[in-house]
Amino acid sequence: MALPFRKKPAAEPAAGSELELSDAESVGPSRSQGWGRLLRGNKTMWVVAAVAVVSLVAGLALGQFIVSPGQAAADADGPKAGLITVPIESRQLANDVTIRGDATYADSVEVKIETGELGGPAVVTGQVPEVGSTFDAASVALEVTGRPVIVLPGDLPVYRTLRVGVSGPDVTQLKHALNAVGINPGSVSSPMYDAATSTAVAALYAKVGYPLPSSGEETGDMLRSAKDAVSAANSGVAAAQRTLDEARAGATTVERTTQDMAVRKAERDYDDGVAAALSPSEIATLKDQLTLEYTARDALLAPRDVSAELADLTAAQQQVVSAKEALSAATNGTLTFLPASEVLYLPGLPRRVDEITVERGSTISAAVMRVSGATLVISGTATEADAKLLKEGDAASLAMPDGSTHPATVASVAPAEAAEGSTESAGRYTVVLTPAELSDEQLQALQGNNVRVSVPVSSTAGDVLAVPLAALTAGPGGESRVEIATGDDDETRLVEVTSGLAADGYVEISGDIAEGDLVVVGR
Repeated sequence: MALPFRKKPAAEPAAGSELELSDAESVGPSRSQGWGRLLRGNKTMWVVAAVAVVSLVAGLALGQFIVSPGQAAADADGPKAGLITVPIESRQLANDVTIRGDATYADSVEVKIETGELGGPAVVTGQVPEVGSTFDAASVALEVTGRPVIVLPGDLPVYRTLRVGVSGPDVTQLKHALNAVGINPGSVSSPMYDAATSTAVAALYAKVGYPLPSSGEETGDMLRSAKDAVSAANSGVAAAQRTLDEARAGATTVERTTQDMAVRKAERDYDDGVAAALSPSEIATLKDQLTLEYTARDALLAPRDVSAELADLTAAQQQVVSAKEALSAATNGTLTFLPASEVLYLPGLPRRVDEITVERGSTISAAVMRVSGATLVISGTATEADAKLLKEGDAASLAMPDGSTHPATVASVAPAEAAEGSTESAGRYTVVLTPAELSDEQLQALQGNNVRVSVPVSSTAGDVLAVPLAALTAGPGGESRVEIATGDDDETRLVEVTSGLAADGYVEISGDIAEGDLVVVGR
């Protein structure tokens, strides 16, 4: 800051001179004027400084009286301890077994068609199904070389053409299958393909809308088979008759004569022994021999039981009747056979087509398609403890992909099969459930998904009084009780109750209580 300017005197005056006094007087007013100019030139700065000083002093003063909320809370005394209560509720309690399961079509199998007897390429000519279509009994799975492949229920694979005169388990299976589709095959207990079976097969072809298979060279074979069957049946009757006649005739003349001679010899020996006065022991031996010969003769001359021979003869005669009927039908050309290439047995019908490996015009060389059960199932696993709570027929609920729920039924509960060489599935059970009827959209949404399944295993009949498990205590005698708050200065009373089902953290109780009563769960 610049100081006021003062001129230097030309000559140094003497000390105490009058001029020195005059200069001193002139210096005083010049300094006061400088400070005045300083104050007037920086007025704003001085005002700000004054305000800051005043604020500092005021803040120090107020700080003695103002306390922060945190400090106030820290300095305050803790609240008085009280009861933690909840009201007794009226609600339904239920325990569920919850698992996850895969939605699939079960029991997938490859389909192969017997084409060895076609005598040429097995060309697919039509009736190729679409993926997702369903096979039922008497459906046509495929058309090969213009002929149908008819689906029938059964487990035994096709291994030969069936015609009149043949018999076996495959014929029995065919008869049961025909009976299942409403066609009478004759006696289902007989394993023989007879005229009645042939008529039933003809009706099967009419049902699926195809002409009967061409007999061709097979007609002669069938006729020869029928004739051979008649001849064999007649031979069987003749053999059975001879056996019966022999049984009825009893002993032959030679057998009877021989036995009579043995009896007379024994008699002579005994008489001679007595006359010779043999010892008692020798006489007893001769007498025993005579008794033995008498017994043998009686047995030889007794009538024989021929009931078994009669039954054999009757059966042989019935075979002749059946064989002659088959021969008559073959002779008239009315018998129908079933080619091995025109039938497909599938267990567990209906079946759903999952995959097609052939197309129209292609030649069959391997499996033609893959099919599975037509019903969508949910398959999951449960622990042994959970599985023991489940049984066939239990109602269940599926969590659908769209967030909704859908009813289902437990179809089976069985021990899970561990993979070969592994014990991973040990102690677990496979649970299979069948959903209630599903729409096409629901089927599409479920298939291939893993969903949550809930199966209620226990529940109250309706709404019951319930409290949290923490509210239930045990008395000195093991009785269950709850502590009821009376509402007067944290006063309570203990009430003995009977406990029931526990679920979802609550327990059913009954006793001298009412809905809305406050029970103590903590302090």
